[in-house]
Amino acid sequence: QVQLVESGGGLVQAGGSLRLSCAASGRTFNSNAMGWFRQAPGKEREVVAGIPWSGGSTYYAGSVKGRFTISRDNAKNTVYLQMNSLKPEDTAVYYCASTADYLSGSYYIAYLYVYWGQGTQVTVSS
Repeated sequence: QVQLVESGGGLVQAGGSLRLSCAASGRTFNSNAMGWFRQAPGKEREVVAGIPWSGGSTYYAGSVKGRFTISRDNAKNTVYLQMNSLKPEDTAVYYCASTADYLSGSYYIAYLYVYWGQGTQVTVSS
C-alpha cells in the first residue's frame, strides 16, 4: 500500500519560510512525477508545483514562481517544497501527490496523480 506522508507545515509570519517534505513508501518508484497541490478554505484545490523523475523541467503556478522551489531525492523517495517570502494568501492545506508511472509535462493536471498524502496545514499570518 502506497503512502505519502507530508511534514513541515505550521504557522509562520508573512515574509517567512517553510520547507515541506513528503516521503513515499509502499512501492518502488523509478519514473514517477511528483507534485504539490494546495486547498484553501472555500476554494478549489490548485496545483503549486510539479517535478519529473529526473528533477528537471519543473513546473510552478504563477502565484508561487520565484518564491517556491520543488526538489526531490529519489534515493529517499522524498519530494520537498521550499517556500520563501510567504504571503497570507499562501495559507492552505498542502498535499503532495505522485503519479504511478512516467509523466512528462502536464504536472498541473490533478487527475494524472494516483497517490495522495493526507495534507499538512500551512498558515501565514499578516
